Amino acid sequence: MSVELTSVIAATTRWLLRAYPPVGGPLSAALAEAQARQAVTVAAWLRYPTSLDAGLVSLLGPGGSHRLDALVGARVDLDPADDAWRSWVDESVASWAACLLGEPALAEAAVAAAAAGEHGSQTPVRFHRLTAPDDGDRSAAGLLRHPDLLDRVAALYRDELRDRLHADPAGRP
Repeated sequence: MSVELTSVIAATTRWLLRAYPPVGGPLSAALAEAQARQAVTVAAWLRYPTSLDAGLVSLLGPGGSHRLDALVGARVDLDPADDAWRSWVDESVASWAACLLGEPALAEAAVAAAAAGEHGSQTPVRFHRLTAPDDGDRSAAGLLRHPDLLDRVAALYRDELRDRLHADPAGRP
């Protein structure tokens, strides 16, 4: 994984888990985090496909979570201690990750595209929790994978993701 994307991936994963919390105990939390991290990693690799792109977002910053917080109804008086990590949330990456979590066919196409890119070719990784979740994964991430709940966030950049993947509107590549 590109070192430049580490902060974006960590912050955006954290944001998704706060917006769509796991159901259950510590094991469910770990399973939901693995799914969110895989979706965010694939989305970040697609959004910033080269080391140069990743370096630029690292230098300029991704923009933060303000609009996303408003979309999911986060409290206006968010804890100021969270400002540092929230500033590294990438709105487009969160939107693309939401698309991948809610649309299995799109997730398959995205993983294939990411694997063929610069980041994927440097680090061969299987994203099975994203593309082939088992019953435990689905149960742990019920909110995180619910298409209706994800739609506000996913709709922000869904068309751009489909364009990137050359997919049709139904999500088929």
